[in-house]
Amino acid sequence: MKVVILAGGKGSRISEYTKKIPKPMIEIFGKTIIEHIIQIYSKQSYKDFYILTGYKGNIIKNENFMVTYGDGLANVNLKKLEKFHIQHKKIASVTAVRPLSRYGVLNLKRNTVLSFKEKLKLNYGWINGGFFIFNSNIFKYLKSKSTVLEKAPLESLAKKGQFKAFKHNGFWYSIDTKRDKENLQVLIKNKKNPWENFNN
Repeated sequence: MKVVILAGGKGSRISEYTKKIPKPMIEIFGKTIIEHIIQIYSKQSYKDFYILTGYKGNIIKNENFMVTYGDGLANVNLKKLEKFHIQHKKIASVTAVRPLSRYGVLNLKRNTVLSFKEKLKLNYGWINGGFFIFNSNIFKYLKSKSTVLEKAPLESLAKKGQFKAFKHNGFWYSIDTKRDKENLQVLIKNKKNPWENFNN
């Protein structure tokens, strides 16, 4: 199965780095983000990569293919994601994740703080974690070069019941800002990269 990495964004929220290089080329412990992402796939036997530095939907025809963003790391079990997508026979599947709070989480009773947890993984709500699988019918929803995947195409697929969510409770992290990069390096300091453990 082909793997498409979307690496064409400007990365304006992490401009400390992206004034000189694209966001996927930012280094985390001696490897670029895109190298880490490629390893996530290649260690699970996916080897056919397309890196989109601009909009080029015509590189894939008549088959299922994987798509991810060039700034997110996760230990998604891709074989289970693929099986999930094939079983449901829909146009699109996305990995749904629980976000980390960017702030300390307070448990309150009236005005009294009962507990405080810094940067807790939220136990409510699911967000788009990237790591998609599409079939070729997705191209019917990509009307022009200005079409934004996350707007009309995915919204239309959801309304038509053609969009499934593969729930992932393991590691997931998106690098949008300099603070995100620094927090990730603190989080995994002296530990094996958590996005390389796929036993979930």
